[in-house]
Amino acid sequence: MRLTVLGCAGSFPGPESPCSAYLVETEDFRLLVDFGPGSLSTLQRYAGLHAPDAILLTHLHCDHMLDAATYVVVRRYAPDGPYPPLPVYAPAGAPDRLAAAYGQEDSTVEDVYQFYSLQPGTFPIGPFTVTVDRVLHPVETYGVRLEHAGRVLCYSSDTAPCEALLRLAQNADVFLCEASYLDGADNPPDLHLTGGEAGEAAAKANVGRLLLTHLVPAWGSEAHTVAAASAAYAGPLEVVRPGASYEI
Repeated sequence: MRLTVLGCAGSFPGPESPCSAYLVETEDFRLLVDFGPGSLSTLQRYAGLHAPDAILLTHLHCDHMLDAATYVVVRRYAPDGPYPPLPVYAPAGAPDRLAAAYGQEDSTVEDVYQFYSLQPGTFPIGPFTVTVDRVLHPVETYGVRLEHAGRVLCYSSDTAPCEALLRLAQNADVFLCEASYLDGADNPPDLHLTGGEAGEAAAKANVGRLLLTHLVPAWGSEAHTVAAASAAYAGPLEVVRPGASYEI
């Protein structure tokens, strides 16, 4: 598998990155996991406008799905379009949420997307074996485990510490984990992880490599986040950047 980071800013676009979007590919199949604001630009830069073969939206907060509404134009109104409906795996409210974000009265996006409602369990998407489970966040949110040819990538999505996250990440080769908040701060409960909590989860799950994402530059400190994660997890770790690519 190959992971390419298209966007990694937490909660809103940062000065150097769009919001969450990650392209995972193998066997000429490309799965786009989340599609946050600004990532349609980096999709074109690092992969191609029509690269995704399927999309998985972990939850319906704007910073993880809003460019899926913009992408309607690309597939519906292209000079050589319209394109066939693209599979989208997402929480059950995704069709209405995306139609509302697109903004046309009485609109639907089901000519553009073929929706599959997520629920905890394991299922195939192309060549990937995908396992999702509900994690701890204010809206219906799924952490993701992708497996192929004996290799494992886990993506936390947005979550506070929870047992589901540890199950999904268990023995993963790569753990792409959010670290939105600073350790020691008065953070809202049951919303996001700190760097230290991300490191603790990586250590408990015995992962091979920790990739920190969803940092919020406006109210955080990358150096402090890395230090806190490193204190809890002894394995290799780094903060991801747009355009970074990882072989798994």
